[in-house]
Amino acid sequence: MNPGDRVRVERVGVTNEGVLMPSSTPEHLVLKLDGGYNVGVAREDADVDVLESDAYDVGEAGEDGDGEDSSSEIEFDDDLPTVALISTGGTIASTVDYRTGAVTAQFDAEDVLRAVPDLAGRANYRGRVVANILSENMTPDVWRELARAVEAEIENVADGVVVMHGTDTMQYSASALSFVLDTPVPVVFTGSQRSADRPSSDNVMNAVCAVEAAKADCAEVLVCMHGSESDDVCALHRGTRVRKNHTSRRDAFETVGARPLGQVDYEREAVTFRRDYAERGSVELDCAPELSSDVELVKFTPGMDPAAWDYLDGKDGVVIEGTGLGHVHTDLIPRVAELVEDGTVVAMTSQCLEGRVCDRVYDTGRDLLDAGVVEAGDTLPGTAKVKLMWALANLSDPADAMGRSLA
Repeated sequence: MNPGDRVRVERVGVTNEGVLMPSSTPEHLVLKLDGGYNVGVAREDADVDVLESDAYDVGEAGEDGDGEDSSSEIEFDDDLPTVALISTGGTIASTVDYRTGAVTAQFDAEDVLRAVPDLAGRANYRGRVVANILSENMTPDVWRELARAVEAEIENVADGVVVMHGTDTMQYSASALSFVLDTPVPVVFTGSQRSADRPSSDNVMNAVCAVEAAKADCAEVLVCMHGSESDDVCALHRGTRVRKNHTSRRDAFETVGARPLGQVDYEREAVTFRRDYAERGSVELDCAPELSSDVELVKFTPGMDPAAWDYLDGKDGVVIEGTGLGHVHTDLIPRVAELVEDGTVVAMTSQCLEGRVCDRVYDTGRDLLDAGVVEAGDTLPGTAKVKLMWALANLSDPADAMGRSLA
């Protein structure tokens, strides 16, 4: 049997039928089922019947359907803009590990170009790998590397940058680059909620729309993801205002407090914006990648043990996710005052998705202000953490900065 043969595989009483695909390990068979999903089956104790030879034209990994190397040079067209593709890992650049059945990040930027042929002819591409991790493993150190990589690509005359990133912590990374970078070109984060082996994968549309956004005029840090359940438009969210609000839907990302800044019509390949934005070339490139790693985001909940906050002693900054207008239990206010007296910047955000913090309405809020808490306005809690990390490392008065717009 060879890749491309239609086979029936029976193992431990389970039968699968489909097209045999190339496998990354000699211990497993990989079948593409009629529904579009791939399945891995251990070769040991498996009975295989070849139903049809060469039913499908499948090349080995790194080859096209004729068996020729497809990892060839990417041709440049002087009439096309140049878009830098920076990979940090995530589902948009992932494959299935048939040893465990889990999705793992394995592709570099050039692999994504081969995996998404629809990107061809839209731009000239340069690929760079900053990390190859799932986004839950993202750290401020990687943010710094990412910022420097984006800066280098723009200095190398990239007309736009697309950052491929896992969706779980994309909002944090987009926030980080919003504060770290003054960019004269679009920097567009994109990812995928569903891996490429799934029929409902969103990787192709998201990647195509991100490239179109990177060629547009809005020189800001954006997140480009599905804007609806259908394959019609991708929404463009500001990096500081976006939040992942669903675990698995393709349109999981939303702009909190407003509609998305713009959108990309997938079929028409048209990019439109609803509000004013920073235009291409309106600022000089600048990168201030230093971040204080000694900042914590903590949530207040009713009945919590005050000892849960003991580890905050000596922190440079703390962001509290309070209730409503920005409240915690009155018994915790002396603890907050101790932190402020010891030099910790304490900023208040809200667990509510909409609206602004205002600690001037109720006694608890006024007591928090007297204790030295800084109101963070309508800043999202995750964005507030990243903002405080940047302000502590770059500004002389980070507490004052938390009460005003920086990005």
